[in-house]
Amino acid sequence: MTPEHKSIQPVSTACPAPLSGVDQVSQVIEWVRGRGKVLIVTHDNPDPDSIAAAVALRHLLVIKTGQNAVLAYGGVIGRSENRNMVEQLDIPLIPITELDLKQFQVVCMVDTQPNTGNNSWPTELPVHFIIDHHRPKSDLSAVCWVDIREDYGASATILYEYLTSQGVAINTRLATCLFYAIKSETQDLGREWSKADREAYLKLLPLANNRILFKIVHPQVSTSYFSSFRKAIDSARIYGSALVFNLHEIENPDLVAELADFLLRHKGVNYVLGMGWFDGTQILSMRSLDPDAKLGLVIQDMVAGLGTAGGHGMVAGGQIRMVDLDMRAQEKLEDNLTRRMLKILGMEYCAGKPLVSPLD
Repeated sequence: MTPEHKSIQPVSTACPAPLSGVDQVSQVIEWVRGRGKVLIVTHDNPDPDSIAAAVALRHLLVIKTGQNAVLAYGGVIGRSENRNMVEQLDIPLIPITELDLKQFQVVCMVDTQPNTGNNSWPTELPVHFIIDHHRPKSDLSAVCWVDIREDYGASATILYEYLTSQGVAINTRLATCLFYAIKSETQDLGREWSKADREAYLKLLPLANNRILFKIVHPQVSTSYFSSFRKAIDSARIYGSALVFNLHEIENPDLVAELADFLLRHKGVNYVLGMGWFDGTQILSMRSLDPDAKLGLVIQDMVAGLGTAGGHGMVAGGQIRMVDLDMRAQEKLEDNLTRRMLKILGMEYCAGKPLVSPLD
């Protein structure tokens, strides 16, 4: 079934009524034109989808209005593939802590939203435009323009449609960026993809630079990377069809999601919950093989009263502030989250079985 297309909606009385089709994007462009400095904000520790959406929006605005937006992110670009993407494609991302945020007259968020806990934009400052594919979790009535398409597998796909609707040429570097974003976000159209994602993927593939893609996907990594795999395997416990692992202190917050994907390959496991402590925050990641798992809702229930979270059907993540790395507190939190997860999934709590024994 073709997913329902959700149009851009101006939710503030300061904006004119919405138009249809190409005119929607044109109207936003005209609204931005001449308003001053533009900032595009990704989510913290940005992944390829958030980065590519930001790059594509910047390209659209500079071509159509001449305004060269600044791209900002919080946290770190930790995963080796993501760093390779930024380096190979020469993407000008700036840490948000290095900017005077009050100098920007237009603020856009891509692949994230205000008050979600996964971006570093101050809650007291306005946001004017949101492009995302995650379910809204708060009141967005103060945001002027909102384009949220929950049925899309990637925010990059939305921006691809913006570019094509406006007749903006997509050069090799941008095509590579957008293609890799859709490829990684949907696992090569194997996870939570839509017809729009597939069309963008197939159109961008012949435009992308295969040599750069190879360099992005095959980075060299340090010894600590392999140590993280060992730590995840050693800590992993199986509870029926669910697996839980704890990396404890980590240098790279993206490792939790990467290892959740890796451990989901274990035969008989349908759900994975991973956690790791980074810079005062407990990073959570959930994965499932069940297309109807609704993990975004599951993880929100899990962290209720503890932190913030969100996601889709098969992929979700969250954050819980824990300023001190207290091992007893870590173990207590792991047990609490495991019990909550099993209860929400309708599974009985039992003693966790080690993924591997010391003799393996």
